[in-house]
Amino acid sequence: MPYTETSMDALRRGGDELADAVVATLFERGEVGTFNTLMRYVSTVGQELPDGLPEVAREYLHATSTPPHWVDWTVMEKARLFFIDNNVHISTALSFASMPACYLVPHVARLLSATHGLSYPSRRMAETGQFTVLLMRPDAFEAGSRFIPAAQKVRLLHASIRHHLVRENRWDVSALGVPICQEDMIGGQMFFSLLVLDSLHRLGIHLSQEGAEAYFYAWRVVGAMLGVDQDAVPGTLPEARRFLDLYMLRHMGPSAEGAHLTRQLIDLYEDVVPGTFFDPIVSALIRYLVGDTCADWLDVPRTPWDTLVQAVPHLLGVLESIEDRSPMGGWALDRLGHLTTVLELSSLTRGRVMHYAIPEQLRKEYGVPEGPARTGRWTPPPATVS
Repeated sequence: MPYTETSMDALRRGGDELADAVVATLFERGEVGTFNTLMRYVSTVGQELPDGLPEVAREYLHATSTPPHWVDWTVMEKARLFFIDNNVHISTALSFASMPACYLVPHVARLLSATHGLSYPSRRMAETGQFTVLLMRPDAFEAGSRFIPAAQKVRLLHASIRHHLVRENRWDVSALGVPICQEDMIGGQMFFSLLVLDSLHRLGIHLSQEGAEAYFYAWRVVGAMLGVDQDAVPGTLPEARRFLDLYMLRHMGPSAEGAHLTRQLIDLYEDVVPGTFFDPIVSALIRYLVGDTCADWLDVPRTPWDTLVQAVPHLLGVLESIEDRSPMGGWALDRLGHLTTVLELSSLTRGRVMHYAIPEQLRKEYGVPEGPARTGRWTPPPATVS
């Protein structure tokens, strides 16, 4: 579809009717606590639902227990292989480009500060990483999978934030649209798909057109399972570029919340990096991937590593060449990437599984934002606006 200011404004008025109705009913009946307690033990597809689970929740879980009927499983397998081949690079892009991009949208940064659970950066990053890893498992949509229950719970989490903000008059819907609206959900989908591919390209990773399109397709499937309107979501990478360019121009800008969340992110990964000598590489990577203007908006500190990190694509290019030319070298690098991703997740989660729950209240200090700021190998689609 063509993306214009008018069409984007229309997307700001839409939420997720199914999940919103379920959450409203749970709150009206005082059953949120019961739902959270019982659902903590429901983590895999096909698992018997516990006795006492509210009926409205049971109906929702049944209705959302399968992937969209239009999924092309051949493409999804290509996406899984693409992830295996690039998992450590994808984790880097998610951590140092996608998450900071979320913080560049002031009203999204405010929303990420809304719940108690999202106050803790390690949990926030671990949930994102765990969700992606679960998606790319070969059994992601089969019996025993943990991905579908995670998607079902994330969808209710979003609906609960909408419920609180509107019901408690903490959000100016007439000026800002619905909180976690369709525009923002599609924007988030672009951050975790197209922006990741952009970052891999910037890092010098060898991407095939087929692999890039398959990875983007996998996130279209995710969007459908999270309640994104499929009539509005970009279907191709060029369409995604048009949407993302317009979305960022409409909303990105500096905010105190964005800078605070970025500082949390930097501190978190500096703790993960052994010792202190390499700590500045965290800030340098963020600045390299999002650019100086955006990094300055997020108060990302400048470091002596800012120049050195520009050599990263050359180093990764050498490793990619080894992988391309040697099957054994490719296998070894894939295994190293897998182990690195597992180690990173283990550090963030302290070895625990992340659980998604409906927040029963928001942070008391949460405020209403003033308004959105205006301000062979795969090649990324060119920018659609200057």
